[in-house]
Amino acid sequence: MPKIVITGGAGFIGSHIADRLSEQFPVHDLVIFDKMTYAADIRNIQGLITTGRAELVVGDVCDFDLACQVVDGADHVIHAAAESHVDNSFGNSLLFTRTNVYGTHTILEACRRMGVKRIIHISTDEVYGEVRDGAADEGTALNPTNPYSASKAGAEMVISGYLHSYRMPVVTVRGNNIYGIRQYPEKIIPRFALQLDSGKKLPLYGSGRNRRHYLAAQDFAAAIALLMQRGKIGEIYNVGSDDEFENIQIADMIAGIFGYRLEDVIDFVPDRPFNDWRYAIDSSRIRALGWSPQRRLIDDLPGVVHWYRSNVFRFRRLTAGLANPGTDIDARLRPATPDT
Repeated sequence: MPKIVITGGAGFIGSHIADRLSEQFPVHDLVIFDKMTYAADIRNIQGLITTGRAELVVGDVCDFDLACQVVDGADHVIHAAAESHVDNSFGNSLLFTRTNVYGTHTILEACRRMGVKRIIHISTDEVYGEVRDGAADEGTALNPTNPYSASKAGAEMVISGYLHSYRMPVVTVRGNNIYGIRQYPEKIIPRFALQLDSGKKLPLYGSGRNRRHYLAAQDFAAAIALLMQRGKIGEIYNVGSDDEFENIQIADMIAGIFGYRLEDVIDFVPDRPFNDWRYAIDSSRIRALGWSPQRRLIDDLPGVVHWYRSNVFRFRRLTAGLANPGTDIDARLRPATPDT
């Protein structure tokens, strides 16, 4: 049977990709290769595992011998494994280089040795750096501005070398901010939902005016499925939406879902170093293949927040040990029956 390998498949984005590919390619064997670090969760893929629809191999993408075993016989490898939290990259940048650059190199070499037919590499729009106006297309020069984005750009340079030296069948995907259920709560939407659920104010960097585009995890997974079939080898595809919001707007929407006024629950904190003002990408290339986003953040956000409130037990250790848990919300302001 044809075989698909998803590295990082027990994490947020990887598990949504696994769900989509399981449905769209029912005759394929599905192998999830994941180190099961803090951002992964067996519950993200439990349904696929218990039904026998997918196999989980626990291991490190930097382990070459194991990587060769896992990708042996694979028709497609979706490389989604990565360290991805920008804040963490400032304090532990070597880990980001090891996983994101060396790990990508390891997977590529394993795929080369094993004759894998197609590799989809998941990169990020952050490799372009700050885009104050307009949108970056795939030909825009890379200009990473933090250790995370630098490590992702470094991974792309390794891919470029393999494309030219070995004619490797690689397609690269640069996505914008992905939202949805199962995301580890170090990113703005899940963290803010859990902050408010635990009665804490929302710590917002700087002025809160930094802007980001948001794409549903399901729409991103649909793009990956399309590129497995129609993506041009050696090509790069931006995958993004037109949903653009300031961080303070995200905070306002989440506060409203809980029944709060923003000014009652906001807690401005010093900005992080080199916090890019805006990212934006032009997705014309993949839209020409027939893909377009089908979901909108404003419609999905109440359901996403409700999921985090219903699954707070997953993250109890995190919420109990946040380095900066935030100021308590005045008990007098708490709605008796939050609108979820």
